[in-house]
Amino acid sequence: MNYITGTTIRNLREQKNLTQKQLAERLCVSDKTISKWETGRGLPDISILMELAAALGVSVPELLTGELAVNSNRSSNIRRMSFYVCPVCGNVIQSVGMGAFSCCGVSLPPLEAEEAADEHAILIEESDGDYYITLDHPMEKSHYISFICYVCADRIEFVKLYPEQNAACRLQKRKRGDLYAYCNRHGLFRVRL
Repeated sequence: MNYITGTTIRNLREQKNLTQKQLAERLCVSDKTISKWETGRGLPDISILMELAAALGVSVPELLTGELAVNSNRSSNIRRMSFYVCPVCGNVIQSVGMGAFSCCGVSLPPLEAEEAADEHAILIEESDGDYYITLDHPMEKSHYISFICYVCADRIEFVKLYPEQNAACRLQKRKRGDLYAYCNRHGLFRVRL
């Protein structure tokens, strides 16, 4: 397991233009304690890691590894929406792009969308400036459509569905986009609008 090095603490402190005394004041420790950490004569207690990371402007994993994550993509693309579903509780996580998520102690892989067809055909009717979406799909406790989501260039519209209700919803018609439906047994299906 990695643990913080004195060099990492010193480098991060200097990048924030903090003196040892200023960092010590933020953490309610002495500046001698900071000096010991930076020279390798002591280590911060695990109970202070969150406060230390916050004071240095990094996440705890970045603090532990000494590797800063830099986001070079300053403008995300909502059309690269990724979905993650927990197989234990059914929790749905949406992310603009890829991410690393876990739920109920399980690492969640991103869902791979297939083109909707056959029993997962998504029927789309236009009515009064809206899309009326339906699927001829079972809606039983063991087999159902969990959600329908419409993703276009500037927004998403997400509708959570539950067993024993209709596999249908009304969505506001917008620009071109992707319509997703998730079957709890067979996965994610997509239609381009």
